[in-house]
Amino acid sequence: MRDAPVIPVIVLTDVKQAVLLARALVAGGIRMLEVTLRTPQALACIEAIAREVPEAVAGAGTVRSAADAQACAMAGARFAVSPGYTHSVGQACRDAGLPLLPGVATGSEIMAAQEDGLTELKFFPAMQAGGPAMLKAWSGPFGDVRFCPTGGVSAANAMEFLALSNVVCVGGSWLTPAEALARGDWAHITALAQQACQLARANV
Repeated sequence: MRDAPVIPVIVLTDVKQAVLLARALVAGGIRMLEVTLRTPQALACIEAIAREVPEAVAGAGTVRSAADAQACAMAGARFAVSPGYTHSVGQACRDAGLPLLPGVATGSEIMAAQEDGLTELKFFPAMQAGGPAMLKAWSGPFGDVRFCPTGGVSAANAMEFLALSNVVCVGGSWLTPAEALARGDWAHITALAQQACQLARANV
């Protein structure tokens, strides 16, 4: 979470694009890559990045089950991100040696994750669940928790989140716009990554 201000949320449908995209992001200073399990090609893309772009840290997003965690670990993922949290997913990630960034949207979910020893959490869907105001409210009762807001976060509002003391980084899809992927504009993606690295964080 502290490697860069932004973790890109990546949706890939073409394995051929995976390595080129990863290289473009790394060239711009972004190494932590969350490849979401939203397409049939996702695991193959994670495997390709892990194999061919060693300077990247390929992770898996949308991990929703123990089977997902196991498959991601076998593909070479080095961390997992989930849209919510269950004890079984947490245990599966621990068994597989995958650091987990679990999604939470309520105080009860934060407490459940904390009971299992997790204090770095994804706030998702961030804008729909209350945005920066909710994170400010949580800073009192959950002062020992650090967050990565994801969901509705963009270049336009990222600084509202990063200015908060309990936010370490944000997640967003704006670093990998579909139109840039479609035309293979890797230089544009590198430029977006470079801009993201310049975002200032309150909690570093």
